[in-house]
Amino acid sequence: MTTRPLEATEIAQTNVRNSRPLIVAVGGDGTLNEVVNGFFRNGAPLPTTSKLAMIPLGTGGDFRRTLRISTDPKQAMEVLKTGMVRRLDAGCVTYQTADGATAQRHFINIADAGLGGDVVSKVGNGTKMFGSAAYTIGGMRALLSFKNKPMTVNIDGATHELAKAQQVVVANCQYFGGGMQMAPAASPTDGVFDVILIKDAGKIETMRGMNDFRAGKHLDQANPKIELMYGKRISVTSPEKVRVDIDGEAVGFLPALFEVQPGAIEFVTPR
Repeated sequence: MTTRPLEATEIAQTNVRNSRPLIVAVGGDGTLNEVVNGFFRNGAPLPTTSKLAMIPLGTGGDFRRTLRISTDPKQAMEVLKTGMVRRLDAGCVTYQTADGATAQRHFINIADAGLGGDVVSKVGNGTKMFGSAAYTIGGMRALLSFKNKPMTVNIDGATHELAKAQQVVVANCQYFGGGMQMAPAASPTDGVFDVILIKDAGKIETMRGMNDFRAGKHLDQANPKIELMYGKRISVTSPEKVRVDIDGEAVGFLPALFEVQPGAIEFVTPR
């Protein structure tokens, strides 16, 4: 049991260094993110034979949806014995902290700059008690107060100037925000991120489109304000203060650099 933030990273790192066969994150996406970070040091994977696994018990439970890990603890535990080991990509994010310093953190699911960061900030401020509905509540609260910001996005050397953008989503897996299928075709084994640029979308437009996001149909609508791209190295900057969230954790602000690390972590998944 952890007693404070980032303790799971310390526990995991000690055991990863000792190559304990299996490190299991029991909790939600935030717990998993901390344990994932225990597999890395100074931006690079630690030499280890340790494998990672997950038993989902948490607020959002988005990562497990892509890998189809059951929310039934008995079924999830069975995977520890009978599952297959797959090499999954990880993301490394360099970002700015609240005090202006530069920090680095890894993610395994989805990172985001813009509205998502504000949602996570709201969810972290008292709505987690509502379970998976926390993200819907937090999303509405954040959307009402959020103003689209100018962002410059560079994807593998190609620059995209967004005069106003709601969010830039860097996806290793498919789901975030309590079940929204933001990147329906994202795979954590293909060595690239799915990058979704949501440009100057309005509040009412976003609320109307929420069901499409949940169903993963938003990319089928030929909406010029939503664009899907692919990349391994994505930098995002803005002249304004824009929050960054990593696997559902509010960590800091732009400027941020998102880099994929292919096959960086061995994960025990259902067959």
